[in-house]
Amino acid sequence: MTSRAERRYRVVTAFQRRVGNPLLRRMPFQTLLETTGRVSGLPRTTPVGGRRVGDTFWLVSEFGGRSQYVRNIAADPRVRVRIRGRWHTGTARPLPDDDPVARLRALPRLNSAAMRALGAELLTVRVDLDG
Repeated sequence: MTSRAERRYRVVTAFQRRVGNPLLRRMPFQTLLETTGRVSGLPRTTPVGGRRVGDTFWLVSEFGGRSQYVRNIAADPRVRVRIRGRWHTGTARPLPDDDPVARLRALPRLNSAAMRALGAELLTVRVDLDG
C-alpha cells in the first residue's frame, strides 16, 4: 500500500472508531454487523451499508482484508446482522473473486458513493442468513 493510501486508511479508521461508528451504532435503524472479536472473544458491532436479497445480506468492505470485522469473520464466520431494527444470525464469507465495484451498484447509493470515494481495497462479503 502506498504511503498516501496508508495515510487515508489511518485517518478514515481513526474517524470511524472515535466518531462515526459510536454515533451510527446508536441509530435504531442503522444496519449493524456483529462479529466475535478474534482475540477478545467479545461481540464487536460495526455499522455497515448493504442490502438483503432473500436470505442473503451483501456488503462491501472498504478496506478489504484489513478491516477488523473481516479479520474477525476469518476467525469465526458466525455473525449477526441488524436489518431495519431486527437481528438475524448467519454465516459470513468474504468473496475475493467477486467484483466489488459491480456489487456496489446493487447496494444503497449513498453507501456505494462513500465506498468508492474512501475505499482502497474493496472486498465483497456475503452473509447467508439462517432461516
